Amino acid sequence: MSESTGIDAAAALDWRWRRFDSLGVHELQYIYAARQRVFALEQRSIYLDADGCDELAFHLAAWSTRQREPLAYARVLDPGVKYDEASIGRVITTGVGRGCGLGRELVTRAIAQASIAWPGMAIRISAQTRLERFYESFGFSTVGTPYLEDGIDHTEMLLRTRNTP
Repeated sequence: MSESTGIDAAAALDWRWRRFDSLGVHELQYIYAARQRVFALEQRSIYLDADGCDELAFHLAAWSTRQREPLAYARVLDPGVKYDEASIGRVITTGVGRGCGLGRELVTRAIAQASIAWPGMAIRISAQTRLERFYESFGFSTVGTPYLEDGIDHTEMLLRTRNTP
């Protein structure tokens, strides 16, 4: 059990990979609440979270019976929505889920699911610059120069496949 979170890292989580239309209204409400808590309250970033792209994405979330909001969440946009490639974004681990490897498992699962949905396609992300090394550990490489997005330094990164130049 992680002392900082009280969550047993080995506890069974219900990982759900769903299209927007397959999410229940309560699931969607709890996902939005978790995203707002992390991005707006914790990071003090003001931006339009409900950007119209959720309908064009898969949603990956780790649910526990111990809390209403997901412990970890990521949105995986279809190719052509934000970039030519598929894109992973809105990556969060809520406070209760931090410190027990859920962020790493979340990104691993998001990459795997995107690779199944769009075989052979690269994945592009807009990562917070402070997390570059974290994403590099999954094989992402920096493309371009850092830029400011929503008041936070970001870096565009690409996970190439064998077919990606």
